[in-house]
Amino acid sequence: MAAVTAGMVKELREMTGAGMMDCKKALSATDGDMDKAVEFLRENGMAKAAKKAGRIAAEGIVKTLVEGKDAVIVEVNSETDFVAKNADFNAYVDAVAAQALTTKASDIDAFLAEPWAKEPSKTVADELSSQIAVIGENLKIRRFAQIHAENGFIASYIHMGGKIGVLVDVETDVVNPAIEEMAKNVAMQAAALKPMYTSRDEVDAEYIEKETEILTAAARNEKPDANDKIIEGMVKGRINKELKEVCLLDQVYVKAEDGKQSVSAYVSEVAKANGANIKIKSFVRFETGEGIEKKNEDFAAEVAAQLK
Repeated sequence: MAAVTAGMVKELREMTGAGMMDCKKALSATDGDMDKAVEFLRENGMAKAAKKAGRIAAEGIVKTLVEGKDAVIVEVNSETDFVAKNADFNAYVDAVAAQALTTKASDIDAFLAEPWAKEPSKTVADELSSQIAVIGENLKIRRFAQIHAENGFIASYIHMGGKIGVLVDVETDVVNPAIEEMAKNVAMQAAALKPMYTSRDEVDAEYIEKETEILTAAARNEKPDANDKIIEGMVKGRINKELKEVCLLDQVYVKAEDGKQSVSAYVSEVAKANGANIKIKSFVRFETGEGIEKKNEDFAAEVAAQLK
């Protein structure tokens, strides 16, 4: 009988999407013959997930989990919004979030390779394959991010049942309902206006340099006769306008009564009213499917393809 190597198991797993132990079993049963092992998995329903692996999973759900000063946000994708609303799928994503809260993995590959907490004989990837087989759609654990609050607390906000999720790290020496409400409002702001940075301090100098270069050229084209001081003033004004759009604390607060108050000014106002020192340290915002190229197909053509 041919020896089954780890490399063979890995190759079969990549080909079929089946679990590691199932691949090892299939190779042992077929004397290491890769083609027969694929057939073995298919015949025994273990390669069901592989048939769905090529489908684009751009729907799904974002969930957050906060326990004390630790929090995590995860995105798990499905093919359809229907599955995203399924109770079993939601329970699975809850379990993924619980595992991601305490994981030491630094990336998705490492996370998928670690033991599944609910059944340590499996890996996270094995359980994902099992869920694909049960639910009947391609699923993907796309990303996760952890936040630890050193001094203060973490605010969480979920929009539209999981379409968008936000965590905000709030550093404060006072915690009360008014400050918690402020933190939730800031999280809602991040969900609604999609900032790229928390404050100007986070903005890459290279980004500013490149924008300055582009805007300077544009200003010179607009006003070819203007002197350097005028051009510099135009560019500075335009960069400030950009930063007010991409930096959370610089954005106009969406609930501002005067339509002018910045998020930073709103936070300061709440801090003063409550005798607190408050700093919005960071935030994480996940939007389901952002950046994934969704496959657009003619519905009639899809039905015809399935009938064939």
